[in-house]
Amino acid sequence: MADKAFITPKVLKWARQSAKMTEETAAAKVSVTVDKLKEWEEGVSQPTIRQAQTLAKSYKRPFALFFLPEVPRDFQPLQDFRRTGSKQLNTSSVFIIREVQQKQAWISEVYAENQEARHPFVGRFSIKADPQTVAADILTTLKLNPAAYKTGNPIKEWIDAAEKKGIFVSRTSFINSRLKLDAEELQGFAIADPYAPFVFVNSEDWNAPQLFTLVHELAHIWIAETGISNDIEPEIKNKDRLHPVELFCNEVAANALMPKAIMQRLDAVVFQHSKNVFKAAKQLGVSSFALLVRAYNLHLIPLPTYQTLKKQAEIEYAAFLKREEEKSAKNKEENKPAPIYYPTVINRNGRLFIQTVLDAFHGGHIEPTLASNLLNVQVNKFQKLEAQLYR
Repeated sequence: MADKAFITPKVLKWARQSAKMTEETAAAKVSVTVDKLKEWEEGVSQPTIRQAQTLAKSYKRPFALFFLPEVPRDFQPLQDFRRTGSKQLNTSSVFIIREVQQKQAWISEVYAENQEARHPFVGRFSIKADPQTVAADILTTLKLNPAAYKTGNPIKEWIDAAEKKGIFVSRTSFINSRLKLDAEELQGFAIADPYAPFVFVNSEDWNAPQLFTLVHELAHIWIAETGISNDIEPEIKNKDRLHPVELFCNEVAANALMPKAIMQRLDAVVFQHSKNVFKAAKQLGVSSFALLVRAYNLHLIPLPTYQTLKKQAEIEYAAFLKREEEKSAKNKEENKPAPIYYPTVINRNGRLFIQTVLDAFHGGHIEPTLASNLLNVQVNKFQKLEAQLYR
């Protein structure tokens, strides 16, 4: 007979509930009935060690945690700045938030113990400030000029600039092959810590919305408002459904990515057709929709022109999505390889965080197991990961 795991029932139940996992889903993970799972959670019977280990892995909790006498203190939920009526956070969102919180808590504690300097830009302003002033400060601090990007990849330039200033940036669209992130549910979040500010961006969408999300979350850092966001890109209607902090951070992002001076220098021909709008938006790293909203708000185009160009852009965007869908389906048919492992790992952890962990590992300041857990990478892959880091 398999050895039983004499776990603490209420801890087992808490672990499932905190993972936002239903009884049916959890029971299926270990091929038992819901009634049997309930028995374990009520202390009527016990799972085997193997079953408890499987549940620990599914809930993304250490196996040893199940044997604690009481429910442990967990990370506090981030403030919810999302649009009114948003979906409840599911397992994928809960897991990515917890993952980033664990990374952030570790690095913040290390920096605080080492008496590292606090970042002066965290909380430099409040929501009462002028969004244009905050945007200008972000650009100055990060040494960025939207009129003169050095490459054709603005989001990479923004991430590199943020990491150089000590802001950790993580991007992914999935937890694993079965747990995907939903951009409608969670587009990004920020942890405004003075030692280790963290920004997460859901990479499910294409680069332009990701960049707007990134800068929106940077605005959260600048006003020290930790929390999660969705439906970030600006729009003209339904503003009343947005939290005041989200409205403010959208304004900051619009001013940072599309400064008034740059917008006013745009040639009038840009607004004669959506294809011209797309070209101008691409140079700034934003979407056509974001550029049109910005132009309308700055009174560069009247409402009828905005509406016409927006309709054209929507048609072209729908065609773009169809092409991408067809391309994805074709790749599956041809068995083309999935995204490359190391770039995916680098995006999810962020270059700054990876280098920080590897430096601590090489210096003998942390154990291999902790380094592996922080990066979610096996130790024997560290050398190759580091070699890929700045390619």
